[in-house]
Order: sequence, then structure tokens, then C-alpha cells
Amino acid sequence: MPLLYHNNNSISNVTSFAQVPSGSPVLLSTATASGSASISFTSGIDSTYDSYVFKFINIHPATDNVSFTFNMSTDGGSNYNVVKTTTSFPANHEENDGAYNFGYQDFDLAQSTSYQILARLVGTETDDNVSGSMTLFNPSSTTFVKHFISTTNNVLSISPPYSEEMFIAGYGNTTSAINAIRFQMSSGNIDAGTIKMYGIKA
Repeated sequence: MPLLYHNNNSISNVTSFAQVPSGSPVLLSTATASGSASISFTSGIDSTYDSYVFKFINIHPATDNVSFTFNMSTDGGSNYNVVKTTTSFPANHEENDGAYNFGYQDFDLAQSTSYQILARLVGTETDDNVSGSMTLFNPSSTTFVKHFISTTNNVLSISPPYSEEMFIAGYGNTTSAINAIRFQMSSGNIDAGTIKMYGIKA
């Protein structure tokens, strides 16, 4: 990305900025959980940007051994029930170097309105959490299905603990515009954590 130069040396004296180039993320919204049933983004997802990136920062559940999930809405968040077809595979490694795995596992959906798993077996130990990101492409299209790609990492709440990176991708099988997103645990509340939503122009 090219450097942006301003017409003054001190930021307090800046009177004009160079144009931000296309492709630069713009922070649109920040949501912080505190014993929250879910985190929803019901505004700001529109035709202004070509893709939207959600950053998951230290998502910590209130209930042990649960999955971090999401769903999409076409009616501003009244219903989160978009039909999805997805694919998934994890890569994991034990803390004690005793085992490691990589390959397809059945965390995907086939024409289902269910919430999609983004990370599994998330624990409630003090240092347990999920971090990662998800990109939703062209959600305002009324022509194409809505592709998404997610990558997360968390400590599997098993003994011995594993580090697991989960790769999830798929599409919302609808030509209606997606205008809201909800993230929640498969059971119980989100005890703590932050999700940031960025918009990116092509």
C-alpha cells in the first residue's frame, strides 16, 4: 500500500489529507461483549463497500466446550436464517507435541439455515479465547450468492490442550441483499471479547 503524505509535519496542524486508496479497510463499527447473548451488526452493511471484514479479538465464552458461530439476515436482523452451503477443515497441534492433525472434518452445512461454526470446543479457562477474521463479499448484490471466508484460532478445551486453526468458507445461497450479521456461542453467552467491522472498496 502506498504511503500517504500530508501537507504539514504535525498532525495537529494537518489541513488536508491525501485520498485514501481503494482497498484500504475503513473501521465502521466496534462491538464489545460483556455477558452478551450475541453480537449483531444490523447497520452499515450496504452497497457502500464491496466487502466487509469482521475481526474477532479474544472472544471468551461463558459456557465451556462451545462453538463460536454466525448467521446472516436479509431483513435487517429480524431473522437470521439465510440458507448456506459451506466447507471446513481444521489444523491442530497439541501443546505437548504429542499429536497433530490436518484435514477435512464435518463442520460444514449443506443448504441449511443453521448457524455456521467458526471455531469449536472453546473453553472457559481464564486464557481461553477465539481470535480471527471473516470476510463477506459483495453482500448487497441482488444477482449473486454471498461468499464468505473465515479463519480462526483457539485453544481446544480438551486435555491436553490443542491449538487449532479452523478454515471455513461457503456462501449464503440467496440473491437477496445481506444486511445484518449475528455472532453467538452455540450455548450460553459471550462472556467477553470484541468484534470490529471494516468496509473495503474494490
